[in-house]
Amino acid sequence: MQHKFVEFIPDELASDILYISLDYGSAVHKCGCGCGEEIVTPLSPTDWKITFNGETVSLHPSVGNWSLPCQSHYLIKENQIVWCGKWSKKQIQSGRHADSVIKQKFFKQRLSKWQSILSWISRRLGLR
Repeated sequence: MQHKFVEFIPDELASDILYISLDYGSAVHKCGCGCGEEIVTPLSPTDWKITFNGETVSLHPSVGNWSLPCQSHYLIKENQIVWCGKWSKKQIQSGRHADSVIKQKFFKQRLSKWQSILSWISRRLGLR
C-alpha cells in the first residue's frame, strides 16, 4: 500500500493508497481485503495514530471492519497490510467497550483540566 498526504480526501479513492489528511485528522483507504469499501480512520489521541518514518507510514491500532460483511482485520505497517486474526463477536464487543472506556477517561481528564483553569480564572477575577 502506498501513502499520499493530501489536504482533502479525493471523491474517488484509488486502490492500495492510504490518503492522509493531517488538516482534517483522517486517514482513508479502500478496505484491505479488496471488497472496495471506503475505510475512514480518524486520527486523534483516542482513535488511530499515524507514524511516518520519512519513507513509509504505519497506522495503529489495527483496522477492524466489524460492521462490514468482510469483517477484515489488519494493520498497516510500513506501507504493508499485515493480516490479523479474525475476532469473535465477544472479542469485538470487548474491543468496542475498551475503546469506549478509553474515550470516556480521556475526555473526563480533559474536562477536569478545563474546569480547573476556569476555577482559577474565576478566583483571580473575584467571581468566587
